Amino acid sequence: MVDAWREIAATPSRTAKVERIAVLLRTASPDDAAVAATWLAGEPVQGRIGIGWAGIRSAGDVEPATLSSLTIASVHAMFSGIAAATGRGSAARRTSLLRELFGTVTLSEREFLSHLLLGELRQGALDGLVIDAIARAAAVDLAAVRRALLFTGSIPEVARTALAEGEAGLERFGLRLFTPLQPMLAQTADDVDSAIDRLGTAGFEYKLDGARIQVHRLEDEVRIFTRNLNDVTDSLPEIVATVRGLSATELILDGEAIAVGKNGRPLPFQTTMKRFGRRKEVERLSETLPLRCFFFDVLRANGRTLIDQPAARRFEALDDLLPGRLRVPRVITGDPAGAGEFLREARRAGHEGVIAKALDASWDAGARGTGWLKIKPVHTLDLVVLAAEWGHGRRHGWLSNLHLGARGPDGFVMLGKTFKGLTDRTLEWQTRELLAREVSRSAHVVHVRPEMVVEIAFNDIQRSSRYAGGLALRFARVRGYRPDKSAADADTIETVRAIHSAAAGEPA
Repeated sequence: MVDAWREIAATPSRTAKVERIAVLLRTASPDDAAVAATWLAGEPVQGRIGIGWAGIRSAGDVEPATLSSLTIASVHAMFSGIAAATGRGSAARRTSLLRELFGTVTLSEREFLSHLLLGELRQGALDGLVIDAIARAAAVDLAAVRRALLFTGSIPEVARTALAEGEAGLERFGLRLFTPLQPMLAQTADDVDSAIDRLGTAGFEYKLDGARIQVHRLEDEVRIFTRNLNDVTDSLPEIVATVRGLSATELILDGEAIAVGKNGRPLPFQTTMKRFGRRKEVERLSETLPLRCFFFDVLRANGRTLIDQPAARRFEALDDLLPGRLRVPRVITGDPAGAGEFLREARRAGHEGVIAKALDASWDAGARGTGWLKIKPVHTLDLVVLAAEWGHGRRHGWLSNLHLGARGPDGFVMLGKTFKGLTDRTLEWQTRELLAREVSRSAHVVHVRPEMVVEIAFNDIQRSSRYAGGLALRFARVRGYRPDKSAADADTIETVRAIHSAAAGEPA
């Protein structure tokens, strides 16, 4: 497993990555292959198991084993034990179990498991590659694997079935109530003109900065799932009540949950997320911080599956099923002027932008297909590079992930990290320039003199307890370096706070 991870990370070739994963899956038992496929997609089968940097650091002082002895199955079982530790003293119990695990694996195995637990494998083998590899390993049609994954949302279940039963086993999978589907995702368009050039007449909808929800209903039973397929029903009683009040008694709906202020404007994303996963004081929070639901798609209604229907028909079905107050605002147009005004209307209402949807597009779960295009304004800041992390896979040997800071009264205030937007040529240049400014190293991070200014594009700013300034950039990417500017010309933390306050409708 670890050898495969290293080889996958070392090759930039997508074809070679897929083949190496396929070899691993083909030589494992179906049960082990199911776990391995999920790991290489970037997370344990159990999902988050309550271990973070602190736990890994605390468990990391145990002496590693000199010989490899554990199997995929035994590590999977130990992960299940860690995930099952709950209640008072559970953090210490999880750390103790991790120490036990770390004492039985080699140093290279420990490195793999640490990256896996932190969601930072960085070998480039994400879901798409793993899905391709499952099809290749099982010698089945790729479309059959993708469709099975659409209906199950479970890489381990699909991998196990494909390898044990082939295409005949995959054909058993269909749309199931209370089994969440992976969400359909959007690519980006620069503006409404380019969206219309690509899609023609399309449905334009408000892009809400809320939490994606998929709601399933059968009679009085209602379940709510997040974009990560987690069940959050118990945290959102007001949405359960809203859906129970609908006339249709069998539904699968796709939409957003969002906190809205007394003035009717949406509250920041972080405010909405305070409601998710809460088990205590749920009733009180539903009164003091209520969430509203807005739906933009229907995948099943009253015994009829709609995922293969074109979007135009799903729009019609949604309009028939839900009152306007529960639907995301939408216009259908091929006129750039009309779409532009709709975008401005969305922004005036406090939303991120709009999403353009092809009228002939069927549901394409888990993929950033061309059927959906998001359009939202981009902000930029001039920030200083404080440090950089060594890259993996294709970026091995280059300093890649940049630590970004704004000017503060007593130094620089970190706002997050990004490795997006960097070409190979820029990576080579910035590695050379950053190493010339190196002041220290820690693990895989090179700390540098705060001299290089980089223009960073981002979508918005959110509150964050991770950084001292209490704020972090969302979807940051590099626009380019600014050699014409010194660190003294970089934007200040006060500017960042003002942008955040303005977007949140708060006083600066």
